[in-house]
Amino acid sequence: MELMFVKRSGKYDELTIVRSDGTVESVACPKQGIIPHDMVHYAVESVLAHRGFLSLVKEGQASAFTTGAGDSDEAVERLVETFQAEMWGGRVSAADLLSTYEHACESRGHRIAAVSRDDVEAIRDRLDELTLQWGALPQNGALTIRF
Repeated sequence: MELMFVKRSGKYDELTIVRSDGTVESVACPKQGIIPHDMVHYAVESVLAHRGFLSLVKEGQASAFTTGAGDSDEAVERLVETFQAEMWGGRVSAADLLSTYEHACESRGHRIAAVSRDDVEAIRDRLDELTLQWGALPQNGALTIRF
């Protein structure tokens, strides 16, 4: 599956999803001052073997759905949110990030996906790389990623 993120003016960026069968879907991505939310999903899901939003889309789910159907996608969503919070607020220790993630899962009443400190560092490396690439794009520039 190909993910093409386009940096737009205004309140939204754009994600175009091209599936292996050639079908195309577009998603409006609200600007949030960091990379788009679904790009954070890519960083998390490309490092971990856990199924989340992009994995479900790759399996055929329409991109307009919201997660919440399964424990795995809820666990990934909480992890994505935890990394987003870190991107907005600044780096913390891997132990603190994992503690925050576990608390978020527990407060929502679902399982915690296995995530190691090495996983945290690999995801951070991917997020740093994507942040640099996204930041270097001009308005209407695109960043294409294979998932």
